[in-house]
Amino acid sequence: MLDINVHDTYFVFSQIDLAILISILFGIIGIGYWIMLKANRKLSKWLNLIHITLTFGGILLIWILAQLFRESIMEYNFNNNLTFGIYLIALIAIFGQLIYPINIISGIIKKRNKTSG
Repeated sequence: MLDINVHDTYFVFSQIDLAILISILFGIIGIGYWIMLKANRKLSKWLNLIHITLTFGGILLIWILAQLFRESIMEYNFNNNLTFGIYLIALIAIFGQLIYPINIISGIIKKRNKTSG
């Protein structure tokens, strides 16, 4: 479950809702890459690599850091620093998603691939 507190309002998401949302987002990204492949448009390999690394690497790092939370109240500073690290990685991963539309737009603008026939 994910709780987001904004002022006096709590937004609560169940795990299945998050899984569905993430699946839809990955599906949309996959469809974009598939359409570019079928349209025979060339995407930047470096932008692809950066986008995929930030997406999956960020998710993996967040999951690993979340496993390090300590239950003891004496470890309050450790958990605060860990939370800051998780937020920073999440922000970088979200920022990395901006690379996706940049790559798609640059692929549309570039000339078509030359196919050998």
